Amino acid sequence: MTLAIDVQGLSKSFDGRIVVHDLTLKVARGQIYGFLGPNGSGKTTSIRMLCGLLKPDAGSGTCLGYDVIRETDAIKRHIGYMTQKFGLYEDLTIAENLQFTARVFGLDRRNQRIEAALERLGLQHRRNQLAGALSGGWKQRLALAACLLHEPQLLLLDEPTAGVDPKARRDFWDQIHAMAAQGITVLVSTHYMDEAERCHEIVYIAYGRLLTHGPIHQVIAESGLTTWAVSAKGNGARIAALSQALSGRPGVDAVAAFGAGLHVGGRDAAALERAIASHREDPLLSWHQTEPNLEDVFIDLVARAENEQRAA
Repeated sequence: MTLAIDVQGLSKSFDGRIVVHDLTLKVARGQIYGFLGPNGSGKTTSIRMLCGLLKPDAGSGTCLGYDVIRETDAIKRHIGYMTQKFGLYEDLTIAENLQFTARVFGLDRRNQRIEAALERLGLQHRRNQLAGALSGGWKQRLALAACLLHEPQLLLLDEPTAGVDPKARRDFWDQIHAMAAQGITVLVSTHYMDEAERCHEIVYIAYGRLLTHGPIHQVIAESGLTTWAVSAKGNGARIAALSQALSGRPGVDAVAAFGAGLHVGGRDAAALERAIASHREDPLLSWHQTEPNLEDVFIDLVARAENEQRAA
């Protein structure tokens, strides 16, 4: 396995506050790696350190074979960075934006690169349309096209589909998988569970610490969660009352609304069964044990991280 990223013990503080603590990670080339975590958890700082855009206070490693401390300029030449906010000129056309970007970076074969990017993202028929007149999905395609002009080996995507409709999101992810199949490594931060499930591996960070990482099935299996699904025969008031009754009880580590019912989870299966035993006798409630999903795992991780942070 050829590694695109191989780092150990990366840490970063701002004004005495630890933002990322002891991050160790290996990312294979051609993989799509999802970065997840609450706002302010250190995702963006982690990605920037991994790829030489921000110097860590401690730690070491390589990105695309270059040292993340000493060879950051070389790393930057081989990455494409797409921010959440559209950063191109809205009063220029699609083609003019790409021409401008290519000139700023001093690229050779400018016209050839631009035509390839237009074709790859399906933008040829809109090339003369003003960027400001584009919908969110088409702006997203333009931003990605600009990221690809210099043929990067690594893409950094910071919540790239925020505010984009489901069809555009799916089209975008089809493009990402096509690029990964061609050997491009992708690091993407997202809050969407369905997008996380489209990544080859995921990383979950909270309060600057890596809580779990790996393929989806492994993350779920290693969570140690037992999960019960419950629904009510009647109105939602019964489910709301049940949620309140179970929250914080010994053995119950997470209670979350799921559709018209609840998912109730815990890491001690026996204790969890004791906690819900009396409620399972209620004839108006329907219970069944189910496999935890990614959302169940993340809700549990958030709760655990919050408890540890309060105790620290």
